[in-house]
Amino acid sequence: MLRLCPTIITATTTANASSVALSLLHAASIYQPSLSLFKSPIKYPSFPLAYRPRMSWLGKLGFGVRYPTEPPADPSLLAMAQGPDDEVPAPGQQFAQFGAGCFWGVELAFQRVPGVSKTEAGYSQGFLHNPTYSDVCSGTTNHSEVVRVQYDPKECSYETLLDVFWAKHDPTMLNRQGNDVGTEYRSGIYFYTPEQEKAALESRDQRQKLLDRKIITEILPAKKFYKAEECHQQYLEKGGRFGYKQSAAKGCNDPIRCYG
Repeated sequence: MLRLCPTIITATTTANASSVALSLLHAASIYQPSLSLFKSPIKYPSFPLAYRPRMSWLGKLGFGVRYPTEPPADPSLLAMAQGPDDEVPAPGQQFAQFGAGCFWGVELAFQRVPGVSKTEAGYSQGFLHNPTYSDVCSGTTNHSEVVRVQYDPKECSYETLLDVFWAKHDPTMLNRQGNDVGTEYRSGIYFYTPEQEKAALESRDQRQKLLDRKIITEILPAKKFYKAEECHQQYLEKGGRFGYKQSAAKGCNDPIRCYG
């Protein structure tokens, strides 16, 4: 499913087949400004096989999963994008960073955790400096949609956050969650300290014992965090796509509607 930014396109159920087809191609042009149906396919560099899915005809039209392109020529920009998260949490607080599919629902899940003082939807792990939502959705920047969580370790353990992470998504799915398909939706835990790394690895091994399929979650050092556009922040709490607000109250167990 192509997940469109709520400020860009509104679908209609009354359009005929021609109009729908034209709308889809128009959507592709918005999300893939450099993609042309009449140009030669882009050349894909060597990336881990785990993140090189097959491209279907939909992918060639700008839908579905695409491969990351080459890093930028300017080494300083690449160094910034691939550098560590240089922001610092509030006094007495710690950061954690997770990727588990569309960041809208993931953020709401962490908002509800007692001891979590702040959440931010954003982008990380890519090689483009200051990426936009459209850049990330193009599937060419290697970014992951992530949520950065600020929490008080005296009230909320890192292990608690890991439990929320595993429960929120299917960590055995490659580059997708539900209808959202693309490398930006990959499963990932991005640690800030050796202690977080150790806890993440142990938690993954324990979770694997409960599953029949192999967990493919990447566990990597946290890199520079780029906060997403304001329209994506606390998106579901504010009403989401359909205007129905969802509770972010601490301890709330209401089912999360991924798009609002």
